[in-house]
Amino acid sequence: MSTPTPYAPSGSEPFYRQLSPTCGLRVSPIALGTLTFGGGEGNHMGELDAAGAAELLARAHEAGVNLIDTANLYGGGVAEEVLGGALKKLDYGEDFLVTTKARMVIGEGPNDGGASRWHLLREADRSLARLDRDHIDLFYLHQWDGQTPLEETLETMDTLVRSGKIRYYGVSNYMGWQLQKALRVCESNGFIKPVSQQILYSAYTRTAEYEQIPSALDAGISTQPWSPLNMGLLTGKWRRDQQPEGPSRLKDGTGQEMRVPDWERLYAVVDALEEAAGRHGATIPQVALAWTLTRPGVHNTAVAARNLKQLEDLLGCADLQLTAEDLSTIDQAGRPGIIYPHWHQADMASERLSPADEDIIGTIGDQVAEQFGPRS
Repeated sequence: MSTPTPYAPSGSEPFYRQLSPTCGLRVSPIALGTLTFGGGEGNHMGELDAAGAAELLARAHEAGVNLIDTANLYGGGVAEEVLGGALKKLDYGEDFLVTTKARMVIGEGPNDGGASRWHLLREADRSLARLDRDHIDLFYLHQWDGQTPLEETLETMDTLVRSGKIRYYGVSNYMGWQLQKALRVCESNGFIKPVSQQILYSAYTRTAEYEQIPSALDAGISTQPWSPLNMGLLTGKWRRDQQPEGPSRLKDGTGQEMRVPDWERLYAVVDALEEAAGRHGATIPQVALAWTLTRPGVHNTAVAARNLKQLEDLLGCADLQLTAEDLSTIDQAGRPGIIYPHWHQADMASERLSPADEDIIGTIGDQVAEQFGPRS
């Protein structure tokens, strides 16, 4: 395929963002996810082959997207293979930065999961072979491992960076204290530190604001939300009186990681997204993504598409400039309940909050009064 002219979206802010305050890599606000690539075991979102994936990549490249998100878990490695084949079909395949992950259980052997040196080194090599590349740009520890010594895990990541097999690394699905412990181990041992965290975060799923996001903000670690549309719940297809037709990971039970403890709050968020979409002539998914990209510490977000039509819609979020009213309305609709010690600090320590505190705790003063009443 010929090289398309990269598209730089309009607006006052630069399109590309620094991946993290602690590294110099510049990435697009949208990362193209690969859960729809290849089918395979454990992949229920799509079965795009290399040719179909190359079409999505070509359009993404034209829109300025330079980051692709995959994992050894997706389709049992098939997604990585399809991605590698698709990149080879493009003259500009090397322009893309590739993120992949390891740690999840991917077999029945005693060492087919976890964050041990043995497992991580093997999986990095396997991913490189499937992707047919000589390095991985960003390698995530896909989940916490509470049994492998953290020193072993982080020394392995340090080794992978220094060897050139990976350029940067991050953590995924870590609790706030786990991220801080990892950083402390790196500092104590002189290991290269993680630069990013990938976590579940959206206009509805916001419990990350309790600890994960403030912890990352304080450490200068960026946040990349996964599933910012809540596996389709924030597309407008799920309403109080309707469910979407056709296949759905939520309907067939394969999207078990997407918990919905408060359906009414979910519907309120969808209503707020729809109102903003109407004001801007946009779609609900575009507004949901645009809102996510304004959040403290969020430098980019990963999205997946089954076809070009879906991708085209998602890419539209880059040009959408939400107003302060839009942001506030969506924020209020999706706020989770306040927990201790957040309400106590908002009420009793507001005069001495750090920048990381201000981004989360400093915004909930009115919510404290609403939930608990005025101080006596």
